[in-house]
Amino acid sequence: MDLLPELGTLITRHAVGQRGHSRQLIDGVQVSRVDEPTEPSAGVARPSVAIVASGVKRTLLNGVAYEYRAGQFLVTSVDLPVIGQALKASRDEPFAVVSLRLDPVEIAPLLLETPAMPAQYAGLVVSDATPELLDPVVRLLRIVDRPADVRVLVPGIRREILWRLLTGEQGALVRQIGLADGMLAHISQAIRWIRRHHSKPIRVADLADLAGMSPSTFHRHFRAATSMTPIQFQKQIRLQEARVLLRTQAGTAAEVGYQVGYTSPAHFTRAYHQAFGRTPAADRTTRT
Repeated sequence: MDLLPELGTLITRHAVGQRGHSRQLIDGVQVSRVDEPTEPSAGVARPSVAIVASGVKRTLLNGVAYEYRAGQFLVTSVDLPVIGQALKASRDEPFAVVSLRLDPVEIAPLLLETPAMPAQYAGLVVSDATPELLDPVVRLLRIVDRPADVRVLVPGIRREILWRLLTGEQGALVRQIGLADGMLAHISQAIRWIRRHHSKPIRVADLADLAGMSPSTFHRHFRAATSMTPIQFQKQIRLQEARVLLRTQAGTAAEVGYQVGYTSPAHFTRAYHQAFGRTPAADRTTRT
């Protein structure tokens, strides 16, 4: 039985009528639907798996494109500054996706039941969704509007979904997310520090200390997990924060640049234009 049509129907049923056709159903589970191609939109992707029922989306990470479509899923292993865009979407065939948070606390107990694997480090990966993975996802969406079923059945279904991921093609990467003392956990600590202190100067040596690694080892593993150096990562976070501020708060473009850590308005304008294809002033004048 082809599970994708039912998955798409369930996503539409739960998402329709919501603002932006996106809705959090239960903690850590969200469905989204768009009926036409979208403009590129910047944001921070969290550790999650996004399973596509129909349509096509492109996610850019540091200029590298990851396209995923009906019957595929995207795993995000750490917090990452990305640019997303629905490429193929219409009323008859929308871009429809269900996303599930990948929580290390939920993954960790399952690691005792899986064999050791060679470590895999990547920020984003795309794979085909097997029927064994789609089946519990569909069962989850069937019952999310029945509170008693959610309370009793959802924990087991979530565990099954994680098990299918751990024993599937991307099991080595998902395993790393669940390791409390694994490399991704240490890199995630540094990422959280950068996000909280993005406007401040950073020293790779200090981040390496935070992660419990030598600077050279930290730099290598950080780049493997994010495709960026720590400085490049900080730059992307700064620019995304600046775009939010430009569109939501008062103040000049130069003031916003200073607020996110740029000391030179000219440097800020060049970096912003390179990232988003428009100047900070243009985003300021078009804000709503």
